[in-house]
Amino acid sequence: MLPLSLLRTAVNHPMLVELKNGETYNGHLASCDNWMNIHLREVICTSRDGDKFWRMQECYVRGSTIKYLRIPDEVIDMVKEEVMSKGRGRGMGPQKGRGRGNPAARGAFGGRGRGTPKGGPPKQMRPQGPRKM
Repeated sequence: MLPLSLLRTAVNHPMLVELKNGETYNGHLASCDNWMNIHLREVICTSRDGDKFWRMQECYVRGSTIKYLRIPDEVIDMVKEEVMSKGRGRGMGPQKGRGRGNPAARGAFGGRGRGTPKGGPPKQMRPQGPRKM
C-alpha cells in the first residue's frame, strides 16, 4: 500500500495531521498532490503546547512539514480492498516481469562480465595465429 494511494482514498474523510513543529490540524481532507501537500476543510488547529485552539474554514499544509498523518481505519480497509481487487486481475505468473530475457540467449558462456569458464573457449575454437618455426 503506497502512501499517496492511501491519501487519495482518504479524500473527504477526517484526519489528524501533526507537523514537525508540534502543531496539529484536525479536519477533512479536501485534496492532496504528489508532494503530499494537503488541503483540509473545517479545520481545528492546536498549538504545540495544546493550550491554544483555532478554527479555520480551510487550510493548506506543505507536505515537507508533515511529521505524521492519522487516518481512520475505514479508509485503510478501503485501500486494502482496492489493492486486493486490482491484484486478482493481473494474471502475474511465476516468471512474468522478472529478469532481462532468456539466459540461454546470452551466448554459450553465460552473460556479460563473467569471463570465460576455465581458461577460455574450447581448444577447437581458439584462433590459430601464424606459427613460429
